[in-house]
Amino acid sequence: MAIRDTVKRAEQLVETSMKGNDASHDASHVWRVRDLALSLAREEGLSSNPDSMEIVELAALLHDVGDYKYLRDPSEEKLVENFLEEEGIAESKKIKILSIIKGMGFKDELAGVGNQEFTPEFGVVQDADRLDAIGAIGIARCFTFGGNRNSVLHDPAIQPRLDLSKEQYMKKEEQTTVNHFHEKLLKLKDLMKTKVPRYARKFPYNRSIILL
Repeated sequence: MAIRDTVKRAEQLVETSMKGNDASHDASHVWRVRDLALSLAREEGLSSNPDSMEIVELAALLHDVGDYKYLRDPSEEKLVENFLEEEGIAESKKIKILSIIKGMGFKDELAGVGNQEFTPEFGVVQDADRLDAIGAIGIARCFTFGGNRNSVLHDPAIQPRLDLSKEQYMKKEEQTTVNHFHEKLLKLKDLMKTKVPRYARKFPYNRSIILL
């Protein structure tokens, strides 16, 4: 019962903290990632371990709370950590949840974090987030984000940066929305970490088959 109450409060935190975000990184994105992560966790055999499922669900729910792209106040960087402490989450679980959230971003993959050893829970949550970044929904999210940032849709004079470092990826320089496909989104299918069959995945919120 206690964990379900924590999950409900985590959902409330998502609703309030991400209320001002555009639709590419809103609460609906989080609900999709949570559902995908739990589905992948079951397929990966984690459902026999309640602790693993709790870690997966909370990490998926909280993964975009305090996202650097949407920070309105420096204090928001501590929202997740403070929430887990206030909820009395066991230290071992808290460390795993924070480790997943801090290391799952594409910028960290560029920095080499993605090439290190990772837990099954990490792979599940990261893959769920990335599955929501490809396919029809991923395309819609990309153009939504670009439109919200007033990015140029396409300019042939601006070439995609194919060998990005973490610093370059995070640098706020002029880039086009179309280039984001070449710099990140088209690479994600080869970076998946779960062992769920790659020849096809069916998304519950995207009624199409995405070939990997």
